[in-house]
Amino acid sequence: MRSRGISTRGGGVQTPSIGAEVRKPRALNSRSVFMPFAPASAAEFSKVLAGAEELRNLGFQVADATPLASEGYFAGTASGRRNEFLSELEREDMDALVAIRGGYGSNYLLDDLEVDPADKPKVILGYSDLTSLQAFLWKRYRWIGFYGPMLAAGFDAGDGVPKGYDRESLLAAVGKTDGGWNLKLQGQALASGEGEGRVLGGCMTLVETTLGTPWELETGGAILLLEDRGMKPWQVDRALMHLKQAGKFEGVRGLILGEFPECDAAATGSPTVRDVCARILGALGVPIVYGAAVGHTPRPMLTVPLGVKARLKARGEGELEILEPAVVP
Repeated sequence: MRSRGISTRGGGVQTPSIGAEVRKPRALNSRSVFMPFAPASAAEFSKVLAGAEELRNLGFQVADATPLASEGYFAGTASGRRNEFLSELEREDMDALVAIRGGYGSNYLLDDLEVDPADKPKVILGYSDLTSLQAFLWKRYRWIGFYGPMLAAGFDAGDGVPKGYDRESLLAAVGKTDGGWNLKLQGQALASGEGEGRVLGGCMTLVETTLGTPWELETGGAILLLEDRGMKPWQVDRALMHLKQAGKFEGVRGLILGEFPECDAAATGSPTVRDVCARILGALGVPIVYGAAVGHTPRPMLTVPLGVKARLKARGEGELEILEPAVVP
């Protein structure tokens, strides 16, 4: 095995030039092996086992992973989690990495992180706190990401059930190599129209915390996905205003917004998250779909590839037309 890919050099992240080649992982099939990894918080072992069994039901193989020793609210030490991630990327007998859950801690992996080889990406599947890692890998290496279910947060519940996952979108994202497909977003048009760009984003809090870092997302020309949970409407307002004042809505081609569960208004008649989004984002003049079944959703979670070209159609329940495969043969 190659040595760990942790750089001892300072100076932050060297990013690819504008227009650099997008790197796509190989498509998955029934022979493909998923390796669980824990970049953030730990999860209940029973949920991890249930999630692994669901992946096997889909026809994939799931490798046994040695759990790290938990440290506070982290699944393990920062060095342990980073080394686990890098060693699993290096293994030629592993085709994909699936996070056990989000929580908090993926940002600890990013300081001086170097992946070797950089031109052989794997499917890395997850959402929520995984946004930090996905943003880094896009900014640093132009790796396609996969914003979707995790072992103990989606797969454990099952296909097509509340707090579960959507089978069709998952299999298209990780396995389809012959063109694009359509995702019914199951939301509602907040601002009608169509826009075309690369899909970027993820959990809004984690997108916001990339600001000022070397892996800050460049959102010009993007269809920006933003979703979150457990925030008051005024906290969503603050985050959106921060992103706006940081210039992150300048040049966006469209917005996909999640359902924002557990974000109810403080009192009857006070602004809702939808009201906040309409007020701050409605004047951008781009198509916006609100309430999509992505990320933190009580409905079956869609898998959305990040970094691919897509067309957002904001009418009715909203539709995202993926214009290119997220994987290669």
